[in-house]
Amino acid sequence: MLPISESISPSIPTVTENIILEPIQISEPVQREEPSLHVYSRRPRVTQQNQPSEPTSDPLQELQKEKSKVDDLDAPIAIRKGKVMKNFGYRQGQADHTLFVKESKNKKRCFLIVYVDDIIITGDDVDEINNLKRLLQSEFKVKDLGKLQYFLGIEIARSKDGIFISQRKYILELLQETAKLGCRPATTPIEKNWKEKLTEEDPPTNRERYQRIVGKLIYLSLTRPDIAYSVSQVSQFMHAPTIRHQNAVDQILRYLKGTPGKGMLYKKTKNRKIEEFTDAHWSNSKSTTGYCNKFWGNVVTWRSKKQSLVSRSSTEAEYRAIAQGICELIWLDRLLIELKIDVNGQLHLYSDSQPAIANVHNSIQHHRMKHVRIDRNFIKSKIESGKIKLSYAPSTDQEADILTKALLRISFESNVSKLGMIYIHSPT
Repeated sequence: MLPISESISPSIPTVTENIILEPIQISEPVQREEPSLHVYSRRPRVTQQNQPSEPTSDPLQELQKEKSKVDDLDAPIAIRKGKVMKNFGYRQGQADHTLFVKESKNKKRCFLIVYVDDIIITGDDVDEINNLKRLLQSEFKVKDLGKLQYFLGIEIARSKDGIFISQRKYILELLQETAKLGCRPATTPIEKNWKEKLTEEDPPTNRERYQRIVGKLIYLSLTRPDIAYSVSQVSQFMHAPTIRHQNAVDQILRYLKGTPGKGMLYKKTKNRKIEEFTDAHWSNSKSTTGYCNKFWGNVVTWRSKKQSLVSRSSTEAEYRAIAQGICELIWLDRLLIELKIDVNGQLHLYSDSQPAIANVHNSIQHHRMKHVRIDRNFIKSKIESGKIKLSYAPSTDQEADILTKALLRISFESNVSKLGMIYIHSPT
């Protein structure tokens, strides 16, 4: 079981590991050897006058030199710093510093992604992949684990239809740990209007256990956008969870009991569009933003997050969601450029809020939107540059709806299928 930190973010982060660009030919996880060098630091000598004497050399510089020696022996640190990979002719990504790219003269590419002490090598340049493995083995003690099938709790399967990723084993272990293997499955991960049942008189629950389970659910949501909203909601009460909050977590576990084998299928398609769907659910406190990005017809990033400010209207909440969505599109565009992938045409951004879209295209700023002028100017500048095209999508086609609110079963299942989630395992 992958250890999860007790320090949990109240939102669902999006990471590069969610992105699968095309069928992978070779993917090699690599493990490192632990360094045997230890670092010690000493205080300066003290004189009889109780004043520190001048050290013969700077202790901080000595400590930095020793730390540098450790980093040179530590394969992941050396790779992340880019020292080794730059010597191999690789360029470190700026959109994602764990990514290294090398393009040959015949336009073939090799990619390396490092996470702590695990590495994935992939690309269409087979000769360079083999050469890189030899180079890494000459510098560090590594272990070649063969074709990628399991990585950080994520299971990867290949077929003629595409690449399928899931966390079935991780889910079953979580259900066993929480004694939910024999529970009655739920059809949705969260009840509609569940927050209305919360009261100040609700008794508290075990906070450490609550944080541990929600932390594992947060990691699970990296491959399960169907639980992103519900996990984002329960993670907002880490400081003082109650029995009702624990019941909401149990609802997510009961939903996972009925869908352990559900995952994301990445198909090879002729679609070459980059699309993003943004949505917001207005609340009298802080609204919820949801967005998902589709690369060549496949959902690659998603997020469900509570907005930082209170919105005075649903239009304002949608406005903030569009601004956050544009930031994600800009990041994705930068990443694709570093991956040497040509982005033909515009980046398509869809929203189901006609008033918000009208405000973007309106040359006269309305007095009711003056307080969101920064977001408005940011959105307008990106739209006018021609790089991003903002269009209306009706609510029936809004794929980010599942990331902003609790839905009833029929609507929920319809939205899940739009995200490209399928079963390849029978429910337990």
